[in-house]
Amino acid sequence: MLEPIYEPTFHDGSHGFRRGRGAQTAIAKAREHLAAGYTTIVDIDLAKFFDRVNHQRLLSRLAQRVKDKGVLQLIGQMLKAKVVLPDGTRVVSEEGTPQGGPLSPLFSNIVLDELEWGVGTQRTEVRSVRG
Repeated sequence: MLEPIYEPTFHDGSHGFRRGRGAQTAIAKAREHLAAGYTTIVDIDLAKFFDRVNHQRLLSRLAQRVKDKGVLQLIGQMLKAKVVLPDGTRVVSEEGTPQGGPLSPLFSNIVLDELEWGVGTQRTEVRSVRG
């Protein structure tokens, strides 16, 4: 299982696709930041995020903690699996994670965690919340 490897280390501002967290806890955290005096809000919509996840970057991040090469190979194969469209057309995916796939939410958190920690270490006056 991958979730127990990553869950304890995710950024505290991460609320999306996590057990016991979600939109309501993200809103509560944002309110805490406002109450603490933070007044500027930047809203970012990552359009087509799942469609654009870079496979090599994701696999590289996974390889930092997952030492079982067989698991990494299986994930790589899953990411590149052909998708059959309703008209029967088969499409090979060179990037992205399958929307609705059981691992895609975890993969998104793994990829976005790097961004969240980067923001916090570069500019300590910045607080982030992702729902």
